[in-house]
Amino acid sequence: MKYPHPSYPAYRPRRLRRNPAVRALVRENTLTTDDLIWPIFLTDSSDESVDIPTMPGVQRFPISMALEQVCRAYESGIRCIALFPYIEESGKSADCSHALDPENLVNRATRAFKSACPEMLLMTDVALDAYNIHGHDGIVIDGAVDNDATLARLCEQAQIHAESGADILGPSDMMDGRISAIRSTLDDAGFVNTIILSYAAKFASCLYGPFRDAINSAAALVGDKKTYQLDPANADEALRMVERDIAEGADMVMVKPGLPYLDICRAVTDQFAVPTFAYQTSGEYTMIRLAIAEGVFNPDQIIPESLMAFKRAGCDGILTYFAPEAARLLRG
Repeated sequence: MKYPHPSYPAYRPRRLRRNPAVRALVRENTLTTDDLIWPIFLTDSSDESVDIPTMPGVQRFPISMALEQVCRAYESGIRCIALFPYIEESGKSADCSHALDPENLVNRATRAFKSACPEMLLMTDVALDAYNIHGHDGIVIDGAVDNDATLARLCEQAQIHAESGADILGPSDMMDGRISAIRSTLDDAGFVNTIILSYAAKFASCLYGPFRDAINSAAALVGDKKTYQLDPANADEALRMVERDIAEGADMVMVKPGLPYLDICRAVTDQFAVPTFAYQTSGEYTMIRLAIAEGVFNPDQIIPESLMAFKRAGCDGILTYFAPEAARLLRG
């Protein structure tokens, strides 16, 4: 689209940049704490927080300490938390049975958080990688991830999360048919209001490495996830996957990774006009954090700028490990 404007000197765009009040008045996009989802890591292996070496400034929390973090986050304006568990080797198996245990770490944490801060929206990860001795998001049979065998497990896992009080389920596995299967399972069990935020456009990226360290799946991973995650070269395929998941019953969709895939974010919002989220992944976080540590960036500038990029690309919200710092900056 071409915008008709008179030429200089009648047209002086700098008039609208001359001071903070004017810039705020004409700002096209706004970032608020309502846009933030904070992913947090949980652990049963320690009574104290545990630093994650590949994610400087990020810790795993036992449930007791995580409760304080969740309540503090709500007070800061953050309204949604995404839960990810660190599972010890004793909780991993080929059939991923611990993922279906109502007393596993995620389900106990969900109930505890809902009791302590019922207004906070809780999002859980529907995938098997944390519980899998092979490190994959699905059941491995004869050396390959079996799509249909995985669906049954995902449906059971999703229902247990809903029963524990999860508000939003995030299927991140990229199995074919998972959204329709999970939606049918939830509806049949009476959880018609449980929201599905599908990882619809999830690419086979190198930017997930620190996350896999955080949930203890990196060492277990056999091979890679290219048979079910998207090829980073394929934009049209990503849009087909988004269209498919919406048709199967997803309420919201996600693009992952985030900053390197802003073109996908914009295409999704333009083409489908559904609530669209992006995940500023662990690798993106760590790159920015290391640059901050080296004095390359001022954190008060780079954190909001990196998050505003998602809003400019049309996203309705962002999963980011910077959420607590961003909330502080936005309130300040």
